[in-house]
Amino acid sequence: MAKPVVAVVGRPNVGKSTFFNFIAGKRISIVDDTPGITRDRVYAEAEWRGVTFTVIDTGGIEPKTSDSILKQMRIQAEIAVDTADVIIFMVDAKEGLAPSDGEIATMLRKANKPVVLTVNKVDKIGEPPPEIYEFYTLGIDNLVPISSSNGLGIGDLLDEVFERFPKLDEGGGEEDGIKIAVIGKPNTGKSSLINKILDEKRVIVSSIPGTTRDAIDTYVTRYGKKYIFIDTAGIRRKSRINEDIERYSIIRAFTAVDRADVCLIMMDSTEGPTEQDTKIAGYAHDAGKASIFVVNKWDLIDKDTGTYESYRKKVMNKFAFMSYAPVEFISAISGKRVEKLFDRINNVEGQSVKRVATGVLNDVLNDAMAISQPPSDKGKRLKIYYMTQVSIKPPAFVLFINNKELMHFSYLRYIENCLRDAFGFEGTPIRFMTRERREG
Repeated sequence: MAKPVVAVVGRPNVGKSTFFNFIAGKRISIVDDTPGITRDRVYAEAEWRGVTFTVIDTGGIEPKTSDSILKQMRIQAEIAVDTADVIIFMVDAKEGLAPSDGEIATMLRKANKPVVLTVNKVDKIGEPPPEIYEFYTLGIDNLVPISSSNGLGIGDLLDEVFERFPKLDEGGGEEDGIKIAVIGKPNTGKSSLINKILDEKRVIVSSIPGTTRDAIDTYVTRYGKKYIFIDTAGIRRKSRINEDIERYSIIRAFTAVDRADVCLIMMDSTEGPTEQDTKIAGYAHDAGKASIFVVNKWDLIDKDTGTYESYRKKVMNKFAFMSYAPVEFISAISGKRVEKLFDRINNVEGQSVKRVATGVLNDVLNDAMAISQPPSDKGKRLKIYYMTQVSIKPPAFVLFINNKELMHFSYLRYIENCLRDAFGFEGTPIRFMTRERREG
């Protein structure tokens, strides 16, 4: 059986993200005094009493609002509630009972899910203040006072949540799938792509750049395989980062790359590849991630016979350091060629975990050296005794040589090209290390 899912809901700025970070054990959600910072659902794994569960942080619910972003935040929270097995309904002890708390309680009763009413910001040890009992008028019996910032009462709350988990089968839990980070500048269509893949409004989509501030996980199954898509905040140039909130978002985007198996580097076809795109791609390359260039909004480009190949060459010229990465042209809005991404993802992820036997490697190496001799300097010639693969993700190889100073980067690039010709390695970077050893 799948891991239980817990959704944390409530109106804005009651401390949901602080609580989420506390039980997840790390700073996952953005925490700031500005209401409405957590706009999308954020997933993390937590554990209590030997059971691993998924917890979802949500944007604050404003039941009645004309603001388009706040409306979508409410929709996101409603989706989280639909997904959850148990709901933590958080209210603010310092501000007291608000009219919107009653409206949220009514919404939760209609969901017909177990709800634990959590009164946050009770910061003193001992008897809870009498003011918190006004929250019983919400019609939810099990009230738990906590202080998420100080860690008070968290165990009692998690005990209440634990008691409401569905019964788990022995060995329950989900297997990991391929993790895909969707990265790129703001407003290139990252969220639209994930929405199209999932065919639901999973991620807030807006024409306002920077709408997605959290890196959020979307679980998808296609053709019997599992995938986790990580949507990220658009990565801007440093000169344009003015808010602390956006700084957190960029750090989270880079963190998403670090934990991904594959990166989809999205760009806007109407803008063409830019300098900022190369910096974003460079981070994925330096992190050793298998990557695919995804040119979005291809339906907006006027085309003739050579448009596709001409644009592909433009991308390859701009990203010459990542010539191994394939290029896909899609329209996230219409869905054209979106499904083809799954074949590409499967392929490049498979290439990134490929292993080659040492004997076969050295056959290719010897043929390469016979065609083009290793370089020499001042009468000394580089000798490569043998090569072996030492790791995957990305594939990494050790070359045992006589002198590191004689190994020129251009010859390493030549060996890399020979390996790619022989074994593929499409979509994944290759790493080389050199070790000196004496002859004999």
